[in-house]
Amino acid sequence: MTHYKLALLGFGNVGRALARLLLQKQDELREEYGLTFSFTGIATGSKGRAVNPAGLDVARALELVESGQSIAPLSTRPVGDAFDFIRLSEADVLFENTPVNYATGQPAIDHLRAALQMGMHALTANKGPVVHAHRELTELAVANGVRFFFESTVMDGAPIFSLFRGALPAARLLSIRGILNSTTNLMLSRMENGETFDEAVAYAQSIGLAETDPSGDIDGWDAAIKIAALASVLMRVPLKPADVDRTGIRGIGAAELAAAKAQGKRWKLVCSAEQDLSGLTNLTGPRVKARVAPELVGSESPMYGIDGSTSIVQFETDVLGRLSLVEENPGPQTTAYGLLADFINAVR
Repeated sequence: MTHYKLALLGFGNVGRALARLLLQKQDELREEYGLTFSFTGIATGSKGRAVNPAGLDVARALELVESGQSIAPLSTRPVGDAFDFIRLSEADVLFENTPVNYATGQPAIDHLRAALQMGMHALTANKGPVVHAHRELTELAVANGVRFFFESTVMDGAPIFSLFRGALPAARLLSIRGILNSTTNLMLSRMENGETFDEAVAYAQSIGLAETDPSGDIDGWDAAIKIAALASVLMRVPLKPADVDRTGIRGIGAAELAAAKAQGKRWKLVCSAEQDLSGLTNLTGPRVKARVAPELVGSESPMYGIDGSTSIVQFETDVLGRLSLVEENPGPQTTAYGLLADFINAVR
């Protein structure tokens, strides 16, 4: 039986869902995987930070945060910034779930770097570090004998990165296509049923799917960073969101939706990346062309029937043809499962 100390940097919807899932699964983890755990650090964005290497009362932390109170009284030590938190937690595993920075990936990259340098497994649902520092953080993890995993960064708990890491050896990825932003897909579905653009945005915000500022979704930035993450990791060609040809859904209104319906088609915000072998030399290596844009899809496409907040990704490889994964109506719980899977895969 091996015991692991866990630190949660970020205790929003996903962080709290992860805490609950770990508590729910603790007997199963002990019996099936021979591991136990305790929470030695919890850091929130606005409700304080707490560390206790002997173990925090996570149930009490959940109660405090969800009633609008600070968790600082649970701490046995004064805690400064995030790096002080990481050090004082004395954790074996850091779950980094701070807000994404599309442009630089910071400060999450520095958080993960610090954890890896201290010999912690570093697990995240934050897309920024994958796009902006995947190679560096992976090499740092190897050098320190730990793991840097990030399954939940694209399609929540769906096993995309681990699929290629473990189940598809020697499969060369040629192209990726899919609907990766569930917010815009939900909006387009509701607009097809008569809502205005603004009404669809408001609904997505009311259920917590869209942020107060929804531009990251509707202008295609979230989709762009996701396709960049997939290309960077699975195609091994570093790609930044700014490298993605990006168009959001602001230009899709009632007239465009009606015209699509008359043709038996639907508008979808489609992400794509494909190997560009034109002009390839041994010196240049492969390139990737990536795009995010509204597309008209017909009933022959697997994307046609993807409604609401459901997502789909389709991979074309040199050995299997096309392989599709669909995730129906994800939420914080599915993102939390991806983090739990990363934990198990990192330590076993």
